[in-house]
Amino acid sequence: MNAVSPVLPMPAAGAPTRLVAGIAVGLLAAGIGALYTVFARWGIARGLQSPDLTVLRFGVAGVLMLPVLIGAWRRDATQFTQRWQVWAAVALLAGTPFGLLMFGALQFAPVSHAAVFPFTAMSVMGMALGALVLGEALGRRKVAGIAVVLVGLVLVSGLDAASLSARAALGDAMFVAAGSLWAAFGILLRRHRLDPLLATAVVSLSALATYVPAYFWWVGSARLMGVASQVFWTEVLVQGVLAGAGTLFTYAKMVSLLGPGRAAVFPALAPGLAALMAWPVLGHVPTASEAAGLVVVMVGLIVAVTARAAAAPGTRR
Repeated sequence: MNAVSPVLPMPAAGAPTRLVAGIAVGLLAAGIGALYTVFARWGIARGLQSPDLTVLRFGVAGVLMLPVLIGAWRRDATQFTQRWQVWAAVALLAGTPFGLLMFGALQFAPVSHAAVFPFTAMSVMGMALGALVLGEALGRRKVAGIAVVLVGLVLVSGLDAASLSARAALGDAMFVAAGSLWAAFGILLRRHRLDPLLATAVVSLSALATYVPAYFWWVGSARLMGVASQVFWTEVLVQGVLAGAGTLFTYAKMVSLLGPGRAAVFPALAPGLAALMAWPVLGHVPTASEAAGLVVVMVGLIVAVTARAAAAPGTRR
């Protein structure tokens, strides 16, 4: 693998524009995350299960991204052959292993834990890895913003001691592992300056080639074909097009604009936005705790994301 040049701080020129664009993409990414979470619950209530939603996410996104990968290969195959280790790492961090950990954890931990543990890992590990690998400074304002975000996540989820058990601990560990993989994915994107669309294509095609065949071998197609056509095609759109391709691309683009430390904060908005979206879709009226949690998360996000990038590693703000 070719040597990687040191990662330099983002130039001052154009920084406000990059920040605004990054925030806009981050809000879009959080909105997509909330949307596919709500429609996952909607689909499960109508006969689908987590593996079915996962195969739609990976399968549809893989097919959509295939022309992108073929076009990139034809233009310059050396970007794959000379850096295959990097692309393999991208696929491992954000592809099938991530999906299996996230959806598999729900077999052990309550759904409420999914709103806390993976996003805590994404935020904390994204900030920590950004400092260790990329030299991003851990300023007081950024740390304070992350802490506020985590408090908001607990409020959104309604997490309490009664939901903690040995069985839930296994699921929580899987959530943390999934969040850590996603944070490392962001670090890899920034360190190697990977193209967001191409990274999306690599992850999608790797999952198409691994998870999808395994699903049809072990599960079969009966459950997918047995649901109402409206349910099937709605989930194809939401899980496959919007979540499968959209989540990866918007997160990768956000990392390129903001850096992995800041980008890792935005997924924490998804649980709160999901609570709002569940009102018209699922008939679930947000509780006072969920509404307060969303406000707290947004405050923490603003504090963390608007913290200025330090000129040198280790600088305190």
